[in-house]
Amino acid sequence: MRSRKLVSVAALVLTTLATSGYAQDKHGVTAPEISYQAGASPLANEPMVQSTNPKAPAMSVAEFDTARKIYFERCAGCHGVLRKGATGKALTPDLTVSKGTDYLKIFIAYGSPAGMPNWQTSGEMTEKQVDLMARYIQHEPPTPPEWGMADMKKTWKVIVAPKDRPTKKMNNYNVDNIFSTTLRDTGEVALIDGDTKQIINIVKTGYAVHITRVSASGRYLFVIGRDGKVNMIDLWMPKPDNVAEIRIGLEARSVDTSKYKGKLGDFTDKLAVAGAYWPPQYVLMKGDTLEPLKIVATRGMTVDKQEYHPEPRVASIVASHFKPEFIINVKETGKTLMVDYSNIDALKVTEIGSALFLHDGGWDSTKRYFMVAANNSNKIAAIDAKEGKLTAITEVGKIPHPGRGANFIHPKFGPVWATGHLGDESISLIGTDPVKHKASAFKMVQVLKGQGGGALFIKSHPKSQHLYSDTPLNPEAKISQSVAVFDIKSLDKGYTVLPIAQWAGLKADGGAARVVQPEFNKAGDEVWFAVWSAKDKESALVIVDDKTLKLKAVIKDPRLITPTGHFNVYNTQHDIY
Repeated sequence: MRSRKLVSVAALVLTTLATSGYAQDKHGVTAPEISYQAGASPLANEPMVQSTNPKAPAMSVAEFDTARKIYFERCAGCHGVLRKGATGKALTPDLTVSKGTDYLKIFIAYGSPAGMPNWQTSGEMTEKQVDLMARYIQHEPPTPPEWGMADMKKTWKVIVAPKDRPTKKMNNYNVDNIFSTTLRDTGEVALIDGDTKQIINIVKTGYAVHITRVSASGRYLFVIGRDGKVNMIDLWMPKPDNVAEIRIGLEARSVDTSKYKGKLGDFTDKLAVAGAYWPPQYVLMKGDTLEPLKIVATRGMTVDKQEYHPEPRVASIVASHFKPEFIINVKETGKTLMVDYSNIDALKVTEIGSALFLHDGGWDSTKRYFMVAANNSNKIAAIDAKEGKLTAITEVGKIPHPGRGANFIHPKFGPVWATGHLGDESISLIGTDPVKHKASAFKMVQVLKGQGGGALFIKSHPKSQHLYSDTPLNPEAKISQSVAVFDIKSLDKGYTVLPIAQWAGLKADGGAARVVQPEFNKAGDEVWFAVWSAKDKESALVIVDDKTLKLKAVIKDPRLITPTGHFNVYNTQHDIY
């Protein structure tokens, strides 16, 4: 009798949730979205003060600490560090206490039709954990510590001073064709010789390196972990390795270096910049030592309702080729900041309002227009780096996730830039030539049908006639373990499936074996894929001949643990994708 009553209550609550303030601003949620948004935050392990609300149900210190850890591992990605809302709605006590524990337990256990995952019925949380979380979100959210200049300088290390570094390349590696591969769960990157397919070095870094960027000269690699640690690697050393490091925050995603050389001066390799999720800020550093020079907060008003947001996270950062500027995209406020670094003592910032939830993106083929995904707004914003303005906002599919995207020449519409999506199977092609193809410029000119949702990266190359799309977060193993390849000259014919994980020949107990991030070599005739298995399972890199779409090589090594993103030095240095 009691179970039937609970089911009825649950049905009533779910109906209410579908139309209440707890419903997210989207219709339905897919497994790939849950996998992507609910990733663990490094803040789960940071010390914080227990913050209680006398009107909330009692919690012991041990219960509070357990719930806080669960929140940062599962929930902060959507609802924000301070629970004031990000891509998900706010979960602060002024909203949750009046709902009551029983209501919130059903909300957490069953989810909502509008986007909340069903944590208990999916098996992700136990009934006890659901009760814990229902009580936790009625208390005041604990605040992680800020991270200022004194904190940064305590972590800053110059391992090899500039005066002690080589004055010329001291190895025989073809530096342009080195690949930097993230070993996610070990806090390392593997530097791999693209010519010989041999591992050059395994370099210690921060946890779960998000991206690799290359200095304008091509000499230095910069990587940033999700824990905010930036490492600078010198490729001229006999064995390329770390020469400087710093932690710029407690959680982060983005780093880049100054690239402008022109009438206003030569700034190549002079500065580096990194952006943090927490605290919400970006940091300018010396390009040769990572010494922190200036910290700029991003807290401010949103572009839509002009409301204050306390934790707008820094997403993608790129360096302009037209001006001495960094282009910094701020996620929750929906602002693109054009940061003039020519005089950091009198910093000039041009603020461009684009769209909420700015995330990742890349340049068009001319490197004038930065195409950035506003992922939970289902839009792509085109930022004109030459004129310093918003050119257009284009509606695309559900939850665009382009990585850096892909540029190629469309048979009908000329130069286009492409993105895949987390939330659906579509691949959107956007025209990028306002001169010779004005009618289709910054409009979605064609939609391709890929294998399914859960796409993270899409890639092509100026010397290739193929477009590659991965789907590592798709719930179907057959799809997550393969890639779709389109013939650019015959896009309407659909795609060819390459069984990358099968070609890797991993052990039978290899686990998920998700295939992620196609990346070309410098010559543009090979495509590298990471086959990403669990930490205790075998992983591999698979290399495909771009002309024949046949298997060319497999790299296996016990040191290749959870390989995810990988970046070719030359293509990353010159923004070729």
